[in-house]
Amino acid sequence: MVYFVGAGSGAADLITVRGMRLLEKADVIIYAGSLVNPELLSYAGADCEIYNSAKMTLEEVIAVMEEAEQKGRMTVRLHTGEPSIYGAVREQMDILDEKGIAYESCPGVSACFGAASSLNLEYTLPEVSQSLIITRMEGRTKVPKKESIESFAAHRASMAIYLSTGMLEELGRRLIQGGYEPNTPAALVYKATWPEEEAYICTVETLASVAKEHGITKTALVLVGDVIAHQHYDRSRLYAPDFSTEYRKAKE
Repeated sequence: MVYFVGAGSGAADLITVRGMRLLEKADVIIYAGSLVNPELLSYAGADCEIYNSAKMTLEEVIAVMEEAEQKGRMTVRLHTGEPSIYGAVREQMDILDEKGIAYESCPGVSACFGAASSLNLEYTLPEVSQSLIITRMEGRTKVPKKESIESFAAHRASMAIYLSTGMLEELGRRLIQGGYEPNTPAALVYKATWPEEEAYICTVETLASVAKEHGITKTALVLVGDVIAHQHYDRSRLYAPDFSTEYRKAKE
């Protein structure tokens, strides 16, 4: 059996209890060494074989899984954050399907949620934004034209933008072109929840200059939206005195 496990956003104790227990039981661990906190490997047993996939091709990763399966061993494929977001897991699963190798997924905490915890943010404030858009700029991985930064910016909802730190001048320009005001609150969070985390509140138009000032060129998440300022929002109706629920009657 192969388990695809989300390592969480960075801090070693932000992996799920299920994920930790799978690491403890694993005979083989293949971890994304370029991004996963190596402290998580301390959960592995003494006899566990550990591979760093940053130095491997897809075919080499699959070969390790296949060999472990033939020997009746359990493999954990440890991905950064939440594997379903930019995790490149589907291509692995499809090959495992072809080979008749069973697998399961264990979720993790994605960077946008780690960053929200670091900044004490709520992405969905009433009358400000009720949506969170997770996207990225186009790099070596293409982005469909219908998912352009400008088209998403037109909604002026909360946005979490991954894998785009090296293109912040263009990102800021396209966010403004799409519909955000230049002074829209933004945040740049470097290595969210890691011990070396850095977080800076700025605006859409100052994203690039803030990154340059602090020497941030990669491994950072961009957050955009009025929720970052957490002003001018309405209280949740769920807890309003005049709001009835299945568990509480409205108070007159």
